[in-house]
Amino acid sequence: MNDTQKSIMERFSCRGFSSNPVSDEKVKAIVDAALAAPSAMNQMPWFISVITDKSFIDELDAEGMSILAEGEDKSSYNRMMERGGKLFYNAPLMIVIAGNDSGASPLDCGILTQNIALSAHALNLGNVICGMAGVPLTGRRAAEFKKRMSIPDEYNYTMSVLIGEAVVTKEPHELDYSKVSYVK
Repeated sequence: MNDTQKSIMERFSCRGFSSNPVSDEKVKAIVDAALAAPSAMNQMPWFISVITDKSFIDELDAEGMSILAEGEDKSSYNRMMERGGKLFYNAPLMIVIAGNDSGASPLDCGILTQNIALSAHALNLGNVICGMAGVPLTGRRAAEFKKRMSIPDEYNYTMSVLIGEAVVTKEPHELDYSKVSYVK
């Protein structure tokens, strides 16, 4: 098994991070891996915002938890409370991916997101692909947050990845071969 395959097979969704910052060198390596992602006709329909300002991540977290607490359906709020009451698990680095309205944007942003996650894992950093950032980033303060992240108007929140030193470990999920068919 080569290093790429090993990273794919060993990566897990980390939901517990130390507060230690990620080094600038590792942040750059992750950003470089993101920007190396292929895209349809090389359109690169994405914009990424790299957030290392822990107070801003905490502000996004608090806003998201507030929105969940106020919602009618408390299932997401209750799940997050069971996991420690933090949407972003104390991560010191959040990479927000925004996409434009091109037809290929969801797929291309997904590829970019996977590059980020695998690169972080290869650098011995825990990470989790996090859709919950959509709570504050599409909520009542979305325009303010988007401006603070310098996301251009023509881009909208797609996904995020939380990254940092893992303080928890977990086995990767089991491979489910019932989800595969072979046509020979």
